[in-house]
Amino acid sequence: MAIVINLDVMMAKRKMSLNELSEKVDITLSNLSILKTGKAKAIRFSTLEAICRVLDCQPGDILEYKSE
Repeated sequence: MAIVINLDVMMAKRKMSLNELSEKVDITLSNLSILKTGKAKAIRFSTLEAICRVLDCQPGDILEYKSE
């Protein structure tokens, strides 16, 4: 896939666990895990906004395009 999810990188920079992020963003642990591993097919803007708010980052810090 050409879109890479760098959620784990931002979580490490903010020293935040998957459980903690899940609670603060109000998204299930399993859905957040699917997103983190790059298996998600889509993400809602509201979810992306909440993640960026909690991690104090920009969408570009989480999503990256790499040509195949």
